[in-house]
Amino acid sequence: MGKTDWKAKAKALKKAVRRLQGPKSGAPAAPTPAKATTPVSPLAPAAFPDLPQIAGVEFAAAAAGVRYAGRTDVMLVRLAPGTSVAGAFTRSSTRAACIRDCQEKLAAKVPAGSGAAIIVNSGNSNAFTGAAGQSAVRAITDAVAAALDLPASRVFSSSTGVIGEPLPFGRITGKIPDLVANLSGGGMAGAARAIMTTDTFPKGAAATVTGEGGEIRIAGIAKGSGMIAPDMATMLVYIFTDAQIAPPLLQKMLSRQIGDTFNAITVDSDTSTSDALILAATGKSRAAEITARSPAAKPFEAALRSVMMDLAHQVIRDGEGATKFVEIRVTGAISPQDAHRVAMAVANSPLVKTAIAGQDPNWGRIVAAVGKSGAEADRDRLSIRFGDILVAEKGWRNPAYREEDGAAYMLLQDLVIGIDLGLGKASRTVWTCDLTHRYIDINADYRS
Repeated sequence: MGKTDWKAKAKALKKAVRRLQGPKSGAPAAPTPAKATTPVSPLAPAAFPDLPQIAGVEFAAAAAGVRYAGRTDVMLVRLAPGTSVAGAFTRSSTRAACIRDCQEKLAAKVPAGSGAAIIVNSGNSNAFTGAAGQSAVRAITDAVAAALDLPASRVFSSSTGVIGEPLPFGRITGKIPDLVANLSGGGMAGAARAIMTTDTFPKGAAATVTGEGGEIRIAGIAKGSGMIAPDMATMLVYIFTDAQIAPPLLQKMLSRQIGDTFNAITVDSDTSTSDALILAATGKSRAAEITARSPAAKPFEAALRSVMMDLAHQVIRDGEGATKFVEIRVTGAISPQDAHRVAMAVANSPLVKTAIAGQDPNWGRIVAAVGKSGAEADRDRLSIRFGDILVAEKGWRNPAYREEDGAAYMLLQDLVIGIDLGLGKASRTVWTCDLTHRYIDINADYRS
């Protein structure tokens, strides 16, 4: 081995040792310079959408140096008095302190007419940090409550980033005065950028509904790129509306729409410790209150679903290293559970995902994934399609199928894989992406 190789190895070893030793004298480590911007996903939208301002919601963002110097990494949201709040969270048994705190606050009685706030940091997930993690959440939410004159029970926090490292919460609390001073109804785009980690583009979506006596607006932002798998919420998502709606009904609508949106996507089958979705309704629209029986209830829930679906799909389009957006449609299952098992087995199969990355129409890998899923399946009733191309049926390749047709289809960026089990009436659709070497590059280098 040459002298240059030994120097490189020594440098890497010293860096690893410093990382294991952590900061000296108990002081938080200085933030490292922000990494170079990664290439934007080829599946990204052309531009961040022009989101409407939601009356009763204000945003601010700042660079606190949580992990990287000079990178916008904290966002604050102030919500008007009387805001209804609903949420959904990861079911991970190792979920972060902020998740537990949010769940407890949403289950508690809400002080009448109180406002609310959300504060989010990227760069450090504050997960698996023990009592120190709980103390950090308390310090941050108490500081926001004091600055905005809110009950601490109405301040919700989220953290995303590296697991197992103490959160330098002083850097966040030190920025709260600046955040409060810069709150603005037009700051949603900046907030979307502040919550990004390995994301290559900020994510936003909006919808408008005609209510009784006025217009109702919905707008949301999200982050998510890797460690994306179902079990709610698979990412950080914040959705805002000016609708007048009581918290129980808002929660019910959110919970009804989770299954077919955020619980129907997967990048890598890994559920995060820190995933959260918070939905806030300020009640500032001129439209009449939405109740379970009001004419606007169904249109509002449909619009909410459209925003959730849009954001969920954007997360897949930003999957780490993704070059293909893939829809898996399973039909003919004997139960919804079996349809889900098959869809996820195919969507999470490394062999299927790498074949898609290589633009190889290797339908045999799909057959294998169906077989391993644990769902009931019959070889002689199974059929597989690439888009409109019938590839296989009745236990064998379709005699009319041509490999060159399958190969040509695989060149597309947006793909649909259809699987009919031929056993029943249950169905399931999920979305995933391909698996490329770029995924390895991003995750191998995540903490360096």
